[in-house]
Parts: sequence; C-alpha cells; structure tokens
Amino acid sequence: MAEPRGGIAMHGAPGEDADFSHFPYAEPNAPKGGKVRFAEQGTFDSLNPFIVKGGAAEGVRQYVYETLMARAYDEPFSLYGLIAETIDTPPDRSWVEFTLNPKAKFSDGAPITVEDVIFSHAVLRDRGRPNHRSYYKKVTKVEKTGDRSVRFTFDGSGDREMPLIMALMPILPSHLLTPDTFEKTTLKPPVGSGPYIVAEVDPGKRITYKRDPDYWARDLPVNRGRFNFDEIRIDYFRDASSMFEGFKSGLVDLREELNPTLWAQGYDFPALRDGRVVKESLPIQTPAGMSALAFNTRRPQFADPRVRQALIRLFDYAWMDRTLYHDLFAYSQSYFVRSELSSHGRPADATERRLLAPFPDAVKPEIMDGAFSFRASDGTGQNRQGRVEALKLLEAAGYVLRDGTLVNAETGKPFTFEILARNRAQERLLLTYAAALKQVGIDARIRQVDAAQYERRKLTFDFDMIPNYWGASLSPGNEQSFRWGSKSAETEGSLNLPGVQSEAVDAMIEAILAAQTRDDFVSAVRALDRVLLSGDYVVPLFYLPDQWIAHWKRLKRPQSTPLYGYQIDTWWYDEDSKTGASAPTP
Repeated sequence: MAEPRGGIAMHGAPGEDADFSHFPYAEPNAPKGGKVRFAEQGTFDSLNPFIVKGGAAEGVRQYVYETLMARAYDEPFSLYGLIAETIDTPPDRSWVEFTLNPKAKFSDGAPITVEDVIFSHAVLRDRGRPNHRSYYKKVTKVEKTGDRSVRFTFDGSGDREMPLIMALMPILPSHLLTPDTFEKTTLKPPVGSGPYIVAEVDPGKRITYKRDPDYWARDLPVNRGRFNFDEIRIDYFRDASSMFEGFKSGLVDLREELNPTLWAQGYDFPALRDGRVVKESLPIQTPAGMSALAFNTRRPQFADPRVRQALIRLFDYAWMDRTLYHDLFAYSQSYFVRSELSSHGRPADATERRLLAPFPDAVKPEIMDGAFSFRASDGTGQNRQGRVEALKLLEAAGYVLRDGTLVNAETGKPFTFEILARNRAQERLLLTYAAALKQVGIDARIRQVDAAQYERRKLTFDFDMIPNYWGASLSPGNEQSFRWGSKSAETEGSLNLPGVQSEAVDAMIEAILAAQTRDDFVSAVRALDRVLLSGDYVVPLFYLPDQWIAHWKRLKRPQSTPLYGYQIDTWWYDEDSKTGASAPTP
C-alpha cells in the first residue's frame, strides 16, 4: 500500500528527512529587506504566463504563483511539501493523491481548496500552453477524496514521472477565474499564493513585485532562507547592449553573463575596479543543455539528412571559439553534455543496445560505440577537410557547384536559406557561419528581427534555421516529448523546432519515463542522446563550463552552491555593503 509522505524523488528516496528545517543551499538566518533590480530584453503585454497568446512579464510564474510541491535544487529531481503537505502514490505510480496544507491561502486571503486544484488541472489541460495540455491529458480521473485531499489517476502508459509532474502543477484561484477569462491576455495584477504580489506595472517596460507580508508559507522548510528581498523590479531593455550598460551604471543589480567577449574584455569599469561590483565564476553540476542552430526539417532544403550533415561539417567551431570567444567556450558533443547522461565518449551499454535493437538504423555505428566526436579543424579558419566532406555529401544529395553557386542538379535552383537572429551577438556568429557556407556556394541570409517577432516565428515554425537553447536537468522527463516527440513536430508552440519525427526517439522517451532505477534511467537518456545525435537535427554550438555572474556588492549569497547552480531566491540585500546613493529610475 502507498503511504503519505512529505517528499518524493523521481528515483529512490528524497535526500531530506521528514523533519528537515531548510534546504542546505539556503541560509535560514538571511536578513529580509531591500530592493533588487533585474533586467530582461524585449517587452511584455500580459501577466498571464500560462497561455501562448501574448508575451508574459518575467517573474509572474515564479513569484506570484505556487505549485503543490517545491523542488530541491541540490538533488536530481526531488520535491517537498508546499501547498500539498503530503503526497501518496503506489509503487507503480498509477495514481497520486495530495493532501493540502490547511494553512494554504491565496494573497487575497481565500483558502486554497481541492476545488482550486481540480479547476487548475482542467483549465490548464484544456486551455493552457501546449506542454500543460500534453502532460495533464494523461490524467483519466480526478477525485475529491476528502476535505483536503485530491487524487489523480493516470492513463496506464507507465509514465512514472506523472506524480511529480502533477506535484509541479501551478494552482490557480477558481473563485476569480473562469475558463473563458483564463485564456485572455491581461495586465490586471493576478492573485496567486506565492511570496510576492504584483505592485506596479508599466506595460512593456517594467514590473515590480513586493513581498507579501501575509505570505502563508514563509516558515515552511522549503522556504526558510528564500524570498528575502522586499521588492523585486524587472526592467525591460530594447537590446543586449543597453542591458549591459544598465548593469554597469547600477540600474541592474545582477547579471548572468553568456557572452565570452564581454566576460573577457567588457568588465573593466570603475565599479568593478573599486570593488563595488563582484565578478564570479560559479560551479554547476548539471547538463549544459544544447545550444544549437536548428534545421527546420519541414522545409524541403533540409529534409535530406546528408544536407544537414554537410552544413554541420562547415561549422568551424575551433576557429570561431578562438576568434569570437577567446577560447572560453567548449563545443557541445551531446544533448546532455557535462553530465553522466551524455553518451559522448561512452560505448552503449547492454540496456541501451536492448532499447535500440528494434531500430537498427537509428544510431550511427560510431555513435553507438562512443567513438564519435564532431571533428575539430586546425583552428586556422580554412577548414579544408570540412569543405571536402561537405561537398561530397551535398553531391550525394543532388547538388552541384556551377559558377561558384551550389544548385540542385535537376532543377538548377540555387541552395539558399534564411537564418533568423534576435540580437547582434547572434548575428556576429551567424555572419561568420554564412561566410563559410558561401565558400561552397550556399547563400545563407541572416535576418535580425525584434524579440516579439522572433518568438512569434519560433512558435509557428516560420523559419529555415534558428538559434535556440534547450536547457537540461539531471532528470529529463515529459518535456522531452514536447521537444522531440513526433506529435509535437506539428504542434505550434512546442520546442520541437527541427520537426523531429522518429519512432526511435519516441520509444527512447517512453523508456525514460518508464525507468524505475537510476541506472535504467541513465541508459535510456543516453540512448535518446545517441538517436538525436545520429539524426543531425541541429548544428551544435557551444556551452559554458561554469556559470558566469556579476553583481553589485550589496547583494549577498549563501556559501553553498547547489547542483543546479546559484539560486537567486536564496540571496539577500546587505545594507552594510550598500555603496552610494540608489541608482535613478531608468
């Protein structure tokens, strides 16, 4: 029989005891107070983060709303009680039951009820974002089993992640929303149960959150030492350059740096030299994810895998890293690089080979054996070997060079395509890549668009090639279907940007979701990695070996950094370190 408990792990037991006092990476005695200012690029026109329509302001999801349980970021995938004080699920995880904390309430004082949980599931399943619809449709029955308890029964697919997926469902106020009003964009401050409320909105430019003095869960173990700032303000900037200038001038308190050129050369300014700004490289022990240029295989020019292989050969990452990024990047050789989940350099084990046996052509032999690496050039910028290999592949795919232009041998149509970009940093890389493609007669046009148009075209798959980053965790699960599953290939709003439609990919995702032990899980993820790498769906780019952050000295953080990297909600404002007058409003 199942037994209610205060925590759950995807595999094995959660790391914290039932009577734990706080997460190890939080400082329970951190002072409360102060204001912090963050930055985002672009704009926003909605405060509804649960629908595709509109662009939601940053922070609403994580500061205003809460889920049934809270995630621990020093464990691969473990959850502990929040709105739900206990979770109950049988060994086969065919259902899950939550018992709500009797103290749980929304910011307007209304108690959180089982009816709110049932409403949240129904409205997100029927009218929410595509990932919510996909996950929550696996629930076949919802029952109110007590005044404070609710049970979800699943579809029998064997998806062992579903109890945790339901535990991470955001809870919405059914007394304030209807299905019709839910799916409308709005700038009206929402009511949630989280630690902050929306205090001020300047549409498209700024949103300010204030800590709720009556927050019901502030003393729960999962929250001790967290949510320490009295006020969080997020300002929107038109481009990356103005964001950086805002940080340098003190308008922004914290910056996570992703640009190696700036990291190497841009942080020589007075506030850093005199110690008012701190620059740090922090360890992170999770997969780096995949940063890549996605081929839209729905487009005819990228339907042939030989064409995709050729364009991968033409990306001279050794030279680009040296000339553009000061040799600070590493090249992505896996969708789960920087972790035990990566297949790179590891021959497939017996479990992987068993999973892949029904799909004998899905994995290239060199990837199955662990001997494959994306070939590095000599770094001179010539990449002669890459061009030779690419031209052979393109010739096999039906293309020939005529007067310096690559054309279809039958139709004479030139090989051209467009690469979408959203900022100058992307454009710099893409122009370098386009120049390399030009050497074999391919005309790749770079088109930079604003953030709103970029997102719109990405959501509707209206691109030939697009840069994208797929984040990763130590416990990939249902989101893999939304990224690579065949059904998601034609679902607008999904992250299956390349249009992957592969029975082998679908089967490996099913194996990930069905794995009962960590060993079987790791094997299933590596098998998925091998199939994706063999499909040549993207041109892999780079990843950072650590997290690069810079912040004004007035912000302090705990000494311990968890597996998933720094967690800003554990930081605090140090009045004694405040330097100079408060920065003016931009």
